[in-house]
Amino acid sequence: MTRALLVVVAIAAATATSALAQSERGHQHPGGDAQAHQRVEACQREFDRVVADGRGFGLAFPADQNDYPGPLHVLELKDRLRLTPEPETRMRVLFEAMLADARARAARLAAAEARLRQIFAERAADDAAVRTAVAEAETARAEVPLAHLLKHLRTRDVLTEAQRQAYHQLRWGAPKNP
Repeated sequence: MTRALLVVVAIAAATATSALAQSERGHQHPGGDAQAHQRVEACQREFDRVVADGRGFGLAFPADQNDYPGPLHVLELKDRLRLTPEPETRMRVLFEAMLADARARAARLAAAEARLRQIFAERAADDAAVRTAVAEAETARAEVPLAHLLKHLRTRDVLTEAQRQAYHQLRWGAPKNP
């Protein structure tokens, strides 16, 4: 698992454990658990920072786990995958294109989320404004994983079957499922 995903899982587990413990003890505080909210906010800030930088934050796991490697990780493993110069060059081109695309999509998402926050901050929230802002943010959010997933499709085509199998073993510690 990537470090970022581990952070998300740890925060989610801590939040759930804290909420369960409070509920079982009957000490539910009116208004919620401030520490849990702070942990969720910290996780969101980390997600925003990583995604804005063009990295995936686990968004391409469906591809990576199923024999569609990502260009960054192929480049990281290039020696162990025995990439020759031509595929390595193609990986670099794919990686740079992925970064540019991911950063652009992340910027659109950040702008859409800022507009949503602004509606509430300016006390301009009404049914229509909120629906429109949420729809724009969710449309932008749906585009973010595509920057990564579509490059995973292209990356797979560059590698041989043996390289894809080696990649899976190196990244996930087990042979891929048939």
